[in-house]
Amino acid sequence: MQSRGIGRLFEGVDWITVAIYLLVVTIGFVAITAASYEEGAADLFAFSHFYVKQLVWMAVAFVVAVVVLLVDASVYHKLAYVFYIGGLVLLVAALLFGREVNGAKAWFEFGSVRVQPVEFVKIATALALARVMSTQTFSITRVGDLMRVGMVICLPLAIIVLQNDTGSGIVLGSLLFVLYREGLNKWLCIPVLLIAALFIVSFLLTPMTLLIALLLVCTFSEAMMNGQWRSRLVFLAALALGALCLYLVMFVAAPGRMDGYRCLLTVTLLSLPAVGIYAFRSNLRNIFVTMGLFLLALVFVPTTDYIFNSVLKPHQQNRILSFLGLASDPLGTDYNVNQAKIAIGSGGWLGKGFLEGTQIKYGFVPEKHTDFIFCTVGEEWGFFGTMAVLTLFCLLILRLMRMGERQEEPFGRIYCYAVAAILLFHLLVNVGMTIGLMPVMGIPLPYMSYGGSSLIAFTILLFIAVRLDASTRQFNFR
Repeated sequence: MQSRGIGRLFEGVDWITVAIYLLVVTIGFVAITAASYEEGAADLFAFSHFYVKQLVWMAVAFVVAVVVLLVDASVYHKLAYVFYIGGLVLLVAALLFGREVNGAKAWFEFGSVRVQPVEFVKIATALALARVMSTQTFSITRVGDLMRVGMVICLPLAIIVLQNDTGSGIVLGSLLFVLYREGLNKWLCIPVLLIAALFIVSFLLTPMTLLIALLLVCTFSEAMMNGQWRSRLVFLAALALGALCLYLVMFVAAPGRMDGYRCLLTVTLLSLPAVGIYAFRSNLRNIFVTMGLFLLALVFVPTTDYIFNSVLKPHQQNRILSFLGLASDPLGTDYNVNQAKIAIGSGGWLGKGFLEGTQIKYGFVPEKHTDFIFCTVGEEWGFFGTMAVLTLFCLLILRLMRMGERQEEPFGRIYCYAVAAILLFHLLVNVGMTIGLMPVMGIPLPYMSYGGSSLIAFTILLFIAVRLDASTRQFNFR
């Protein structure tokens, strides 16, 4: 720690970010109070109440925030790998010796206090990612360096999946945004997004329709990739017409031995050499990229059934089917989301008022103080209240991105963007699952959902970024 005068103790701190943080935490406390308040309780200040416990966690979080700001910024850079290894050890320990909660063996229990290591591992992973990518020899275009980055992200992700806490693990996938910001080629980002899209679409479309859709998408994306799109579109259209004629001939010639999908797939694969020869002679390397993506998609699509039936747990399967509208269970899988939408919709424009939410008060919404805390805001504060909360989160994320852009060292910039990505992912998934736009994953709303581990971890995550930014601003002031 550096020795400073009292007046310069917090010099350079972005107080706007701190103020937004305090507002969101306060709103969260009010929402938790409304969600857990019991009329006629003998002792309103008993530690058994969730809002009293959250008040204690808030005090602890504020102290932790001050401590984080007092630590010299260089410490986070020097000890990034130490934090990361410690986080991995905690994850393994939780997997072996932890307590199982809601099917996930990801908690430590100390009396009445539970700690979830994965919340702190997000911090360690963001620090380690920033440390790896900020070395002088690192290049985002070098395969070896990308493999190191992938290992940093995938190691904790694999352990978290083994803990059966897939929702928390998926959060680490948001760090792909950081790689894109640092210059990762978009053609390496797109396959990851396509895999997720294909996994979902494969449940909605027949194999025949999916194959035709893949052909059209790849054809038009390839045709529009450069200025000569007209001639290339004509070539690909002619090739498609020839393939269609061959498909019809084969389908008519062998109607009983080959179904439409296999026939069209065979014709498509036979057509690829013609595309490759055209690309080679025309020196159009981008076509090979499109062909590679198409072949990977053809390999991936048949594996979705195996992933769905053998990798995902039954409750995860039900949530996906319910989200896609392929299954309906109003009293089971769909119950939480249905009640959440009823609660938010009943709030109207201005809400019913503090402690006046009937859906919340009478226990119709499960997990109303944790994962579905947004329902409490929607019912009691209405549309304008929810928009105010979303605006505060958006401002916080934009402040983090601004802090990242004014960093002079890549370590601070990468870390700030990692924090912004993690917060944005949590916000989109939590609010999305509350209003039925995302499958239920059990991801908390940062700074608002009840829980000591979550609040303290997100506080540390944010204030390390504030501390790195303060160090940069102090240097510029001098």
